[in-house]
Amino acid sequence: AHLTEIIEDRHGRKSIIVTSQLPELDWYEAIGDSTVADAILDRIVHTAHRITLTGESVRKLKAIKSR
Repeated sequence: AHLTEIIEDRHGRKSIIVTSQLPELDWYEAIGDSTVADAILDRIVHTAHRITLTGESVRKLKAIKSR
């Protein structure tokens, strides 16, 4: 409920930065309530600027180099 309140307070007035390793569709299961998930995603997804990172994990690459 706290995330919903923060998003509602900031929606259309202030920026929100969200980082996640979960794809959008998996948020429904993670949140557990499809109505709340719809409300959250509706407010952040449609006006979002997305940055999708690809490639190997930096931690994994550093671990390989340190061997």
